[in-house]
Parts: sequence; C-alpha cells; structure tokens
Amino acid sequence: MVPPKRTTNARSPAAAPAFGRFPWLRRWFGTRSERFAAKYLRRKGWRILAANIADPAGEIDLLALHGDTLVVIEVRSTAQPDPQVAAVTVDANKQRRVAAAAIRYLSKRRLLGVNLRFDVLAIAWPPGSPPTILHIEQAFSPPDRYQFFS
Repeated sequence: MVPPKRTTNARSPAAAPAFGRFPWLRRWFGTRSERFAAKYLRRKGWRILAANIADPAGEIDLLALHGDTLVVIEVRSTAQPDPQVAAVTVDANKQRRVAAAAIRYLSKRRLLGVNLRFDVLAIAWPPGSPPTILHIEQAFSPPDRYQFFS
C-alpha cells in the first residue's frame, strides 16, 4: 500500500502578498519610491550625493547633504494609506545593516569625521490617492559598535 502524497503548502496562494508573486513589481515600486523621495528632498533644498549604494552588508538608498550634515536616508514605501506602516519596518536589524554599510562607505572615502545622521523617509501610495510622505529626521543612531563614528 502506497501512502497518499502529502501536499503541504507553507503559504497558500490566498495568503501570499501581491508583491511576493511578482518580484519585478516590488523592484519597480521601490525604485519609484526612491526617485520620488530624491525629488522631494531636492525640492526642500537638499543635495542628493548618491543613490542605491550597494554593499555586502546592505544598501544605502539615498545619501544626501543637508547643511553641513551628511544624511543616510532609508526609503520605505507601502500601498497602505498610512506611511507609519512603512516607517516601523526599519527594525534594529535593518538599522544595523544600514549603519554598517554607511560606515564602510564613509571609511573607504576617508570621511569618518563628518557629521552623520540617519533618516527614514516613508511614502504611502494608496490606490487612487496622491502619495503621503513621512520624513523622520534623526530616526535612529548607529547601533552597537557603530556609535563611535556618529
């Protein structure tokens, strides 16, 4: 007697988020949000120095100059109407990865003595409505061992 095949599905199709099924849609949504964030900051008078800086530890979404301060900006976006939903996704692990990438980027360019801060810019793109922006300045300080450099 052959036992029946077990078809266990860890994630049922009904429970899967829309972005999980289409990774290209997730990339497009993220790129759109980062471009919108850069445009928003330029309108406020900020100077965007770099975008999408790749690092083995993580990625720096935007690097900007605001006055005499170098600002590392983590851009988050959501299709929900509240941008706070996206902002809270920057947890301690993400903060650690962003800080490590920023410190490594600055040390390669011998810029560890500059004023540095970490911001979070959350964008809500509800369907059929204009986007809502939540900019949290000094959202977090470098965790653990990276505090020495801030």
